[in-house]
Amino acid sequence: MRTPHVVVVMGVAGTGKTTIGPLLAARLGVPYAEGDDFHPQANIDKMSAGVPLDDADRWPWLDAIGAWAHGRAGLGGVVSSSALKRAYRDRLRAAAPGVVFVHLTGDRNLIEDRMSLRRGHFMPTALLDSQFATLQPLQADEAGVAVDVDGGPEEITERAVRALDALPDITE
Repeated sequence: MRTPHVVVVMGVAGTGKTTIGPLLAARLGVPYAEGDDFHPQANIDKMSAGVPLDDADRWPWLDAIGAWAHGRAGLGGVVSSSALKRAYRDRLRAAAPGVVFVHLTGDRNLIEDRMSLRRGHFMPTALLDSQFATLQPLQADEAGVAVDVDGGPEEITERAVRALDALPDITE
């Protein structure tokens, strides 16, 4: 049996990280951690005001997610994080070298439509363009898979599980 991976569900706002993350964790039989819960209040206030975070805002947040992922090494877990830049993923890997990324991808219009239907989330649709401008997709040397978000949550989760199963075993 394979050692459970620690999976970071990544992507721009509105791709469904908070929906797919718990479904994926349930399918894998591991705990889920909501990446937004690792943000300090100052970051939430900034995003709620429509102001994009800068790297200085993100480092403590990424370090907290990385610490959680490190604690789950060899045990498995799923955590959500936008992880839009290679540098952010490198920071997560520095804390938890065995993490694997599931990059939720999709058409900008579909994602904007889904964001406009959300209620009670601090990330406004106005920040979507900055998210896409910041996004650096997974590179060939990064452990992970891209999963299209077209379709329902169960369908997307199934695609993610199949893609993860197809990855070569990665030791942590």
